[in-house]
Amino acid sequence: MSRTVKRAFKYRFYPTEAQAAELARTFGCVRKVYNLALAARTEAWALRREQVSYHATSAMLTAWKKTEELAYLNEVSSVPLQQTLRHLQAAFTNFFAKRAGYPTFKSKKKSRSSAEYTISGFRYRDGKLTLAKMTGPLDIVWSRPLPEGAAPSTVTASQDAAGRWFVSLLCDDIIPDAPAANGAVGVDAGLDSLLTLSTGEKIDNPRHERADRARLTRAQRNLSRKDKGSHNRAKARLKAARVYARIADRRRDHLHKLTTRLVRDNQTIVIEDLTVRNMLKNHRLARAISDAAWRQFRTMLQYKADWYGRELITVDRWYPSSKLCSACGTLAETMPLNVRSWTCRCGVVHDRDINAARNILAAGLAVSACGAGVRPQREPSRTGRSAVKQESSGATQRILSP
Repeated sequence: MSRTVKRAFKYRFYPTEAQAAELARTFGCVRKVYNLALAARTEAWALRREQVSYHATSAMLTAWKKTEELAYLNEVSSVPLQQTLRHLQAAFTNFFAKRAGYPTFKSKKKSRSSAEYTISGFRYRDGKLTLAKMTGPLDIVWSRPLPEGAAPSTVTASQDAAGRWFVSLLCDDIIPDAPAANGAVGVDAGLDSLLTLSTGEKIDNPRHERADRARLTRAQRNLSRKDKGSHNRAKARLKAARVYARIADRRRDHLHKLTTRLVRDNQTIVIEDLTVRNMLKNHRLARAISDAAWRQFRTMLQYKADWYGRELITVDRWYPSSKLCSACGTLAETMPLNVRSWTCRCGVVHDRDINAARNILAAGLAVSACGAGVRPQREPSRTGRSAVKQESSGATQRILSP
């Protein structure tokens, strides 16, 4: 059964000088309004224990536009300014629901430069997109077509650190049924091999950051030698940002191909629930873990499984997949990271990663079939207590497509 989903189509565009100047002003005003509203909401709570709503900040925006100091807010479209207030409201909603931290102020140097336009702030006609306050359409490189008869509901214009301009159009799209697949696969994420599948296949880690490390080092060293605030420093920063952008683009392209392949070939996919943020605290591995982009891989896999009606199951991060024999179920006492293969007392020789992937698959299928726990009881220690913390009832999360 096909599905209708909201899908963003991102394209690169090349603005004229006037369009670039208009967008730069809009980005600055969006950032200013967001920071003013955040400061007002923070102050109201700190001093008066008062919660400020979106409608209250919208009224504040009207008042700010009437002041001499902030009169320049009238020079740009009001739509992105209202949208940034809605984004702030969403950030506070996520904070109070404990899904995110407290909202932070936007920085000109560190924050992403973007502006979102709703349907009243742009015109899309005959394949041409014109934003509010602009006389002509954007010069967009249509690298892929929009869905037939698509009518964008929102448009987001942005500029990345490398100076590239992008526009993202949010449209309704019909996702066709994927070919039937009966396979199931367990996936173990790693660094030597980016992914190891329960089938025994190992997918090489392309190490995109390492491949461009020499170029990146030169760009960063050149940047560090420039005087702060100088024109030469701005040019050196742009060169370094372009190297970072090249690395990110290649990594994202590789992950898209991997996740599409896994979703196309398998009905059930089982992965580990890794806490990448905590793993990055290991400074010896942080660079390699960041380059592997496990979190980005999971995000892509999750929404693609949802799109195509596949089943994605996550196994608790404490499940001892590497130490558990996939043949007899024996749990090894220790398994240091430098041990890449080991022999169980039942005589089976295991490749560490393949064995882990097979255990992950078995645990996921057990949960899918009957909701069974995934962590076996270890033999009691001499004190009579379990040597491994046992799984709680909510230890394994199951993610199912609708």
